[in-house]
Amino acid sequence: MSDSIVAETNNALSSTASKSSDLPPLVTDRPPRVLIAGAGLGGLFLGILLEKAEIPYEIFERSAELKPLGAIMSLSPNILPAFEQLGLYEELMAFSKPSRSGIMLTDKLKLIGKMVPTSPEIMGYERILFARPELSSLLFSKIPSDKIRMSKKVASFEEGKDGITVAFEDGTSAHGDILVGADGTHSAVRQHLYKNLEKQGILPKSDKKEMRRGYISLVGTTTALDPAQYPGMLEEDSESNLIIGNKKTPYTWVTFTIPGNKICWNVVVQMGVTAVADEQFDCSDWVPQQNKAMLDSIRHFKTPYGTMGDLFDVTPIESVSKVYFEDKLFETWNHGRTVLIGDAAHKLLPSSGSGAVNAMQDAVILANHIYDIQPTSFKNIKTALDGYKADRFKDVKEQYPQSYMAAKLMYGHTLKERILRHIVFNWTPNFVTQKQLNKNTAYRPQANFLAQAVKRGTMATIPQQPSKRIQREKAEAKKKAAAVPAAVPAASPVPTTVADTTTVAAAPTVAATTVE
Repeated sequence: MSDSIVAETNNALSSTASKSSDLPPLVTDRPPRVLIAGAGLGGLFLGILLEKAEIPYEIFERSAELKPLGAIMSLSPNILPAFEQLGLYEELMAFSKPSRSGIMLTDKLKLIGKMVPTSPEIMGYERILFARPELSSLLFSKIPSDKIRMSKKVASFEEGKDGITVAFEDGTSAHGDILVGADGTHSAVRQHLYKNLEKQGILPKSDKKEMRRGYISLVGTTTALDPAQYPGMLEEDSESNLIIGNKKTPYTWVTFTIPGNKICWNVVVQMGVTAVADEQFDCSDWVPQQNKAMLDSIRHFKTPYGTMGDLFDVTPIESVSKVYFEDKLFETWNHGRTVLIGDAAHKLLPSSGSGAVNAMQDAVILANHIYDIQPTSFKNIKTALDGYKADRFKDVKEQYPQSYMAAKLMYGHTLKERILRHIVFNWTPNFVTQKQLNKNTAYRPQANFLAQAVKRGTMATIPQQPSKRIQREKAEAKKKAAAVPAAVPAASPVPTTVADTTTVAAAPTVAATTVE
């Protein structure tokens, strides 16, 4: 938009702007100011992307300090190229181990099946495993301290034609152009947004339904252990064991080795199967004594490292976290100046290991659309937020059936689920599984306003969508360059005498320069 149009629009709004001189004008050539609620993985990743794009932002975290779950987590090739282009890949790999294969065992430690190993030659990257707090700390360290505010829980927000104002429970407020709800499963931003939409009668019925809670899990990470007692920790790749109980012990427990000579563990049980699980459902998530009751009931479960009790004894009880495996795909991801990412928009069962990946993919695509906003106006903001949902919704929706299937295979204890598990891990050809892995990892979005990461692997990936803003700027630059008139050649002087046969060469024509 030209400066004259911006000036005319702002002059037309001068009476409104004069009432609050600190509010931004309705239309401006400056980039939009983004308020991010939540310092989880999605919110922090978005902050890093906006930092690279030189887009102003602030992150508001409801907790007084960052306390990520002490759980094992994995990242797939779907997000690793974005880490690479942001310069974070090497730091990420320093506290990770590749998950090249794994085994599934019975509660008696008899083999059920083996997981198909990933092929880095084909996929370019390997699936990696690590302790979640390590990644949270890495991302947190990349956010300038003056751009993150702790103890800031969203109480409400109000939109106006000059932006959006967020009120926090401590009585303070913040003003910006866009509010991003990256505040997790029980997002305060989503709750307030939906409350407003319901009052207006435009909230879809599906968004009013509660999330389903099918499983409950306790997760933890041991202290550093002696490799002499646990030799598997010295291996380059993670030693992964998924152990499934019988009808009398309807649990699934998982162990992974990670750098630092530590073991991450996870115990999962279906809701409604055991009294302990149902009691846990009604308890606080954050009281160690209540978590201990569940741990005590399963100490005798066997693992390749002894019993689960042996691992519990070398895990700080205050670091043990309780997690509900919930799922729900919300239909409303954005309205006006407000947008949701990660678990605030779509909660997947963690069985497929894609929750964190999806949150960071959301951040990448949203950052791309925010970068394309020019000039900053409500119309362009709405177009960007609508475009983000249009780009992401279908891909996320397609993952729900996969997460259901993975949950049945890993945590299911009905006869039907046991038969299904036997078929999948014993009768399915490896090439079929590899083909599905390739399909699942072909989508690898990157920030389209930064240099793209070098392509790895031989498999075909989904092409990156170019930045509309960059394309537009290139087209405008070419148009301006083409409009520059060529210099007029200088006339050749007429020889003054017959003897003077030297002709002065004409000045060269100045070619139009194309600016890329």
